[in-house]
Amino acid sequence: MNTKNINTHLTEIRDYFKAAISIDCVIFGFDEDVLKVLLIESDLNEFKGKWSLLGDIVRPDEDLEEAAYRVLRERTGLEDVYMEQVQAFGAIDRHPAGRVISIAFYSLVNIGHVELKTHNNDLHWHAVRDISHMAFDHREILATCYQRLQHKVIEQPIGFNLLPKKFSLRELQNLYEAILDVKLDRRNFRKKFFAMDYLVDLNEEEQAVKHRPARLYKFNQEKYSQRQKKSLGF
Repeated sequence: MNTKNINTHLTEIRDYFKAAISIDCVIFGFDEDVLKVLLIESDLNEFKGKWSLLGDIVRPDEDLEEAAYRVLRERTGLEDVYMEQVQAFGAIDRHPAGRVISIAFYSLVNIGHVELKTHNNDLHWHAVRDISHMAFDHREILATCYQRLQHKVIEQPIGFNLLPKKFSLRELQNLYEAILDVKLDRRNFRKKFFAMDYLVDLNEEEQAVKHRPARLYKFNQEKYSQRQKKSLGF
């Protein structure tokens, strides 16, 4: 029987803890009918000129979600937003500083409510469809979180977190088409949402628009919370 004394255990523990845990936040927004992600220019020489996700090392006195919300709050000024943990990324050579294991989260924010805190680096919204090369393994993290969002938005109406409180059916369909990267049938799309009773007609119309003003709606959060959750099935 192979037994280990306390000194062996302590040595192994010290070796195991020669690693850092970090948070990477994929912050999605929706603007001008385009799904966007908030990126920051890397300040590391190894990735000069490349963009990266917002993140930080998890502090000893905070758990994973606390760290993710801290990063979001410090950079966008927002706290009460939709956020979901996706998965861990732990390739041995993923960070030039050493062994860093990152936990990826994605969040959905209304761009109109964001007050960007730029600090010393450029911080910009980028169209998800236009992003190719990124620092670290952040392109892989972004792709993974985007795929999770595409699956989730079909199962639950989380997309409303990306819209203003008042929106038209056109804006709603444009949002889903941007996320799913498909063209949806207008009649079928509206039929599904009205059938689920997720929309409240505000008896208002758009103002100061070049096209014909459309009716405005809001998300029926109370109705959604009360009823059995059912997939939209696009």
